[in-house]
Amino acid sequence: MDSFKFDREITQLAVLQRNELLSSTSKKIRKFFGRYLFTKFISRYLINPSRASEQYYNLMSEEISTITNFLDKRTNILSIGSGIGGLECLILEKYNDTKVNFIEKNYVSRKVKYGWDASNFEAYNSLSVLNNFLLTNGINQERFEIFDCDKDSYPNKKYDLIISLYSLDYHYDFNIYKEYLKTVSTDNTVFIFDTIRPDYFNQLFEDIFVLKNDEQTVHKSKRLVCKIFKND
Repeated sequence: MDSFKFDREITQLAVLQRNELLSSTSKKIRKFFGRYLFTKFISRYLINPSRASEQYYNLMSEEISTITNFLDKRTNILSIGSGIGGLECLILEKYNDTKVNFIEKNYVSRKVKYGWDASNFEAYNSLSVLNNFLLTNGINQERFEIFDCDKDSYPNKKYDLIISLYSLDYHYDFNIYKEYLKTVSTDNTVFIFDTIRPDYFNQLFEDIFVLKNDEQTVHKSKRLVCKIFKND
């Protein structure tokens, strides 16, 4: 695989989730009309799926390169807030024995809000588009399962890797999932996620180190690798 397959619906959702896929002209048009109207309607005619696909593939290739050292023998992965699933698609394509469970919200907010607080309930995903993206790009249905955050029971199994890039503790408070994550992790489980408050996690985990500093996002963040929940 050296590129993703995008249809128009996948493209529209991808450009909502990833600003980097827009040209400078498209960004100006989006600013004028508002992000929701631009993404839902105007982008249908302005965004080239092939170009967006190539750019998204390059972005996801960069993301997987930052976590490659943690993927070998991580056969059960939980992904929270994956977007359309490009990173997970690359993982599943590269590691044949791996399976991924997704926990996702299934709606697109009209207003985009960065960072999080108690009133932030924004979401920017479609479970049907996520499912279609994975199948379209050659991932067998038996290798992944998608759970609606607001309707389904969360999967109940132990995971080798729990990953949430630019979602958990970037858009949503980590503590929403904390007790659940304790039940599905072991002392060998690796957590990888982006946060706007890295120092907070010193009180939650035994082992922590910073994998990546991101100074380019609206809210500066750090990508943490964590292991072993501390006892309360």
